[in-house]
Amino acid sequence: MTAFVFNEPNFDAHEQVVFVSEPKSGLKAILAVHNTNLGPAMGGCRMWNYASEGEAITDVLRLSRGMTYKNAVAGLPIGGGKSVIIGNSKTDKTPALFEALGEALERLGGRYVTAEDVGTNTDDMAHVARRTRHVAGLGETGDPSPFTALGCFVGAQAAVRHHLKRDSFDGLIVALQGLGNVGYDYARRLREAGARLVVADIDPARLERARAELGAEIVPVDSIYDVQADIYAPCALGATLNPTTLDRLKVKIVAGGANNQLATADIGEALRRKGILYAPDFVINAGGIIKVCYEHLKKPESEVEAHVRRIGETLAEVFARADSEGLPTSVVADRVAEARFKRA
Repeated sequence: MTAFVFNEPNFDAHEQVVFVSEPKSGLKAILAVHNTNLGPAMGGCRMWNYASEGEAITDVLRLSRGMTYKNAVAGLPIGGGKSVIIGNSKTDKTPALFEALGEALERLGGRYVTAEDVGTNTDDMAHVARRTRHVAGLGETGDPSPFTALGCFVGAQAAVRHHLKRDSFDGLIVALQGLGNVGYDYARRLREAGARLVVADIDPARLERARAELGAEIVPVDSIYDVQADIYAPCALGATLNPTTLDRLKVKIVAGGANNQLATADIGEALRRKGILYAPDFVINAGGIIKVCYEHLKKPESEVEAHVRRIGETLAEVFARADSEGLPTSVVADRVAEARFKRA
């Protein structure tokens, strides 16, 4: 298994990859610490019914690396890490499962701090906290998704201002994929700002809510790439920007909350050549980790929103530099991050 990890294409000099098995609770998890140059690694815990262990390894390696870049660009004093639990989040959750995860975190001695992610929530993190203090996103105010959605919104504003030369969303069409906590709140903000929504999700109840409350048009999941729109907002799982979908996109901007949106690095250049402005995922969706970091470091809650709103300024700088240097925005964002955490 070790040789498999080292040879995995997404292994990127990760400092530590830990496989956790706890038969009594049924826990099967992978914890990945990518880089701690700026501080302890921080990133959420995802629970997903992976088709194979190899798929789970690929996901945790990509996600943990992305957290290093996200945290560095956001100006946070933390490194990047992530954890994944192999299992069905709707049927396999138990308090014992997350307590076992807490014990595994405790054995790392603070090198990695977790929080909620896809398939987990603040209640799950409360069970983790019974066994370790290396967890954030707790209590009624622990949900980071509203701040992720806010970051996506101000990031989309920056993209519209830069690429479409306008300050308003009035009349713009947004094709939004994924109506989870982040996606729905982001959609709500866009609708309140005057955008028209075309949405797709695997959950019929979420779709009906979007139709009733936001006046959204509904399309099948796979049809979202064919929508004629101004903005494509991927807010589900990653790698939805790939050679197949790229040929189908009829948009001017990509600005969404999903992680690892580019299936491969060269998609960034392909988007640039098509004249599509890409808001790099780890820049635009950093609002949640900003909130979690402030909580964990016991920094004033009142300062979180101002920090999240600076995401728009960061993206404006990335867009301008990409134009002046003739580079994909994804490459520029990578270089900004690397200058911070590699120098450290």
